[in-house]
Amino acid sequence: MNAPLKLFQRIGKRFEQEKNQFNWIVIGPVFPPEILVKRMTCRILGVAALFVSLDTSMAAAQDADLDLTQLSIEELMNIEIFSATKNTQRLFDTAAAAFVITREDIRRSGATSIPDALRMVPGVHVAQISASEWAISIRGLNNRFAGNLLVLIDGRSVYTPLFSGVYWAAQDVLLEDVESIEVIRGSSGALWGANAVNGVINVRTRQARDTQGGLVTALEGNQESGAAFRYGGGLGENGHYRVYGKGFRRDAFWDAEDDSAHDAWDQAQGGFRADWTLSGRDELTLQGDFYQGQLDQTLQISSLTPPSAPLIEDTVDSWGGNLLFRWKRPLEANSEWILQTYYDATRRREDILNQRIDTFDLEFQHRFPWGDRQNITWGFGYRHIWDNLDGSFTVSFDPPDRRTDVYSAFVQDEIHLLDNMQLTLGSKFEHNGYTGFEIQPTARLLWQIDPQQNLWGAVSRAVRTPSRSDTDIRINLAGIPGVPPTLLSILGDEDMDSETLVSFELGYRSEPRQNMTLDVTAFYNRYDKVRNSESSASFELTPLPPHLLIAQTLGNLTKLNTYGLEAALTWQPWSHWHLNAGYAWLNIDARDDPARNLAFSENRLENSDPTHQFLLRSQWEFARNLQLDLALYYVDDLPALDIPSYTRLDLRLGWRPRKDLEFSLVGQNLLDDRHVEFTTFDLVGSEIPRSIYGKVIWRW
Repeated sequence: MNAPLKLFQRIGKRFEQEKNQFNWIVIGPVFPPEILVKRMTCRILGVAALFVSLDTSMAAAQDADLDLTQLSIEELMNIEIFSATKNTQRLFDTAAAAFVITREDIRRSGATSIPDALRMVPGVHVAQISASEWAISIRGLNNRFAGNLLVLIDGRSVYTPLFSGVYWAAQDVLLEDVESIEVIRGSSGALWGANAVNGVINVRTRQARDTQGGLVTALEGNQESGAAFRYGGGLGENGHYRVYGKGFRRDAFWDAEDDSAHDAWDQAQGGFRADWTLSGRDELTLQGDFYQGQLDQTLQISSLTPPSAPLIEDTVDSWGGNLLFRWKRPLEANSEWILQTYYDATRRREDILNQRIDTFDLEFQHRFPWGDRQNITWGFGYRHIWDNLDGSFTVSFDPPDRRTDVYSAFVQDEIHLLDNMQLTLGSKFEHNGYTGFEIQPTARLLWQIDPQQNLWGAVSRAVRTPSRSDTDIRINLAGIPGVPPTLLSILGDEDMDSETLVSFELGYRSEPRQNMTLDVTAFYNRYDKVRNSESSASFELTPLPPHLLIAQTLGNLTKLNTYGLEAALTWQPWSHWHLNAGYAWLNIDARDDPARNLAFSENRLENSDPTHQFLLRSQWEFARNLQLDLALYYVDDLPALDIPSYTRLDLRLGWRPRKDLEFSLVGQNLLDDRHVEFTTFDLVGSEIPRSIYGKVIWRW
């Protein structure tokens, strides 16, 4: 039977099935009034419905997630990664501790946020503080404001220059549109610049041509409910677009007193992406997002009059948006250039601080071969940041407004020394408004022992440049009644220098058996000029009443060494069953001057990160269109924070009765009612509860 005849028979069959049907889907309670999505009958649409049926059937097939459990181990080894070299290459041939979370991994994990998905990466410590706050780090130094990790979404930096960390609640992408999450563990400053000290997380979304047709999701559970939609179509002969919207509400967790914590979270977000291919080679991308949310939190504020450090219940208003443009042009002889620019605006209003931060970024990159054995990649960038920080007695900045310019350039040379050996040399050069000129070089060597084994090593230097919180902040922690009263405070230092890291890494990847892969990395890091604070006393006349000031002043006061081991094993015992195991061991040795009165002692620095982490994931399609997925996580205790070890079990049961329809039932943290994962000095944390939810996904 020829293809056209098959096509028309398929159209006729679809028409007969749907001509008398009305399909209603309630998006959910998060959008008042309820949004109803109605699919009109083919009888009403007439002849046009024939084309709609054909288009939506093809779109559902195109948009259906690729089932990676059908791929062999060899095919999984060929997964490509961009973030390690800023060029696309095989993950197996990467001279870095790299890990890729695929979109199938995300779907099968049952994760509802990027932080939850990151639990799958060995060596990444994900600790949830409350319903909307996380502490996430790679290879140590974790806290709510961890500033040694660079996080990007489609190449757009999402760290806040306020403290060089990430407000994870503001990074709420539609997970069904994520192509992959690339995680580079270890120093990446030679390519990505300051703050890529301990690693890079790059969330890459799918191209618009891969998300054609419609998608609706709805989720309902004991802790969270929400819904999302997305629709994609064509733009002329050479372009495609998609638009999306989503919203959710997460109920309050529990506090240590077995009461409901004040940390509920609800948020709505929408956006678009459009891609064009012009003149047969130019690729243009335009995309943007806007979000608005409310986050409940319990804060400790300060006062010089009793009560000196009361707890208050506060609701944070958070909103923002971004717009990104990218132009990619392939050239002759395996070369190309990329021009990218974006504007990002974030707003955050809470009781102790109102923030307004705007960022403009421009970056150019060019890649070309040089001779038969070298590939050169070079580029330059410019970033302008302007902020307004309207503080309070508890938290303030001096000056409240600041503009910062960052100029950068980088060069990287991939040299094929032999047929099975490659040397990569490169460096990033940056000039910032805090410390001036910074250099971040790297040298990486990859040796392909045979087609099933690679050995690599790297030596790198990276820096963490100061942020606004390092140089300009004042935090009044508490007042102590007396004559005169005493005020405890943390003060920034305008003379703060950059923290520096020299890292040494050694990695090994292999395919020991046809159905198994192994990835092992050992590392040793030497940190210098690490931020700490030292006590001093003085007398202040303002603010009234006159008081004694006991201040902890920030400075580059600490050195420390970290070393550890990370391992990942993938085994495919049967074609429909994948097992993944991961282990991370971390040791931190801090070196302080015992004569100095430092706020963060050696114990606090050495024992705020888990020494051991273990994970086991199973993806099993045990019957036709039925999937059972398991994830088991063990996280060691954090003695400095008085947090015991915990084991977390997540389960997912998925059913796909049709290619365009999927149901799933997910349970998270099933082994205990609730547990604590992290605490901070400024925010009252919560206990993370057991949660169960059901989810439906419909594509057309």
